[in-house]
Amino acid sequence: AVGSTQSTGKQWYQRRVRAQANANQRSGRAGRTGPGQAWRMYTENCYRSELLSTTVPEIQRTNLATVVLLLKSLGVTDLLSFHFMDPPPQDNILTSMYQLWVLGAFDNVGNLSTLGRQMVEFPMDPAMSKLVLVACEMGCSEEVLVIVSMLSVPAIFYRPKGREEESDAAREKFQVPESDHLSLLHVYQQWRNKGYSSTWCNTYFIHYKAMKKVREVHSQLLEIMEKQRLEVTSCGNKWDIVRKCICSAYFHQAARLKGIGEYVNARTGMPCHLHPTSALYGMGYSSDYVVYHELIMTSKEFMQCVTSVEAEWLAELGPMFYSIKESVHSIEEGKAKAAERRRQMEEELAEAEEALEAERERRSAPSSSRRAIATPGHNQTPARTPRRLGF
Repeated sequence: AVGSTQSTGKQWYQRRVRAQANANQRSGRAGRTGPGQAWRMYTENCYRSELLSTTVPEIQRTNLATVVLLLKSLGVTDLLSFHFMDPPPQDNILTSMYQLWVLGAFDNVGNLSTLGRQMVEFPMDPAMSKLVLVACEMGCSEEVLVIVSMLSVPAIFYRPKGREEESDAAREKFQVPESDHLSLLHVYQQWRNKGYSSTWCNTYFIHYKAMKKVREVHSQLLEIMEKQRLEVTSCGNKWDIVRKCICSAYFHQAARLKGIGEYVNARTGMPCHLHPTSALYGMGYSSDYVVYHELIMTSKEFMQCVTSVEAEWLAELGPMFYSIKESVHSIEEGKAKAAERRRQMEEELAEAEEALEAERERRSAPSSSRRAIATPGHNQTPARTPRRLGF
């Protein structure tokens, strides 16, 4: 089963006990086309006592950032009292709203910002939407569109049985030492230079169907960019700009080096590990700070799709989480600025609460003016008397 931990943003893949409804549905397939039997590898007592009656709805076990952003764009103000068919825990909604505020999609009072309205137009994760929009400002939108398209499909490399070493050697030819994201970009650029060849994909153990899907997603994103009048520009070989752009969207998922090949989450201190298929794994040296696309827990917590970043980028793009140690004078100035920002946020919150209370009073107050009942033809059409008809 797949799930998400809202407090850490971690996705996990674990074996879970199936539900009774799921087991009954699978047993029904045995006699669909002909007589058959279904064998269950557990006892009847286990079925009745350990299995849930129905499967837990996906909305209650996944990240709700996309759902919250969509509801806000539709004009839903009070998300906690929204009537979901299967209501998720309120903590999940609050955590998703906090994540969107961190990304800049919400302002300090929880309303949709200008950036958030642009993010809604892209049918993907909010962090990836911000990645595309920031890339337009930094002048590397062409490269970022390819990376986002590559992230929208499962793994593009495969390892056939008996040819694992050949597959790993082919994968290493495309790896960029600083970033898995840039490695994906390198694969797509080489495939495009070879004329989108299927033979080339088979030679380097790449799923051709997955690459075709990437090309379709890329064309759809280009159409959205054209519709939103966003310029598609390339940064050439200046891939450090792309790494900084990735940091601007995933600074909240950063990890710092703790030991040899061991990382911990920069915010929570949770251990993270590089996956053996990562371009940064076994590189000879380890970057002090990295950002990751997602954290997957199987046997350990593995970071998937990792990019090395600079500490200054984290402090610049994520000031609500990170800062650089400075002199005493600078610390005092920082505290004064933080107090000023806190005061402004409190003022904005008070104004928003007053406006919300005024709106509630306006809706609850009875209407003082009496409206006349509109009767068709009344006082509008002149009476058809004999005098007016000429009699």
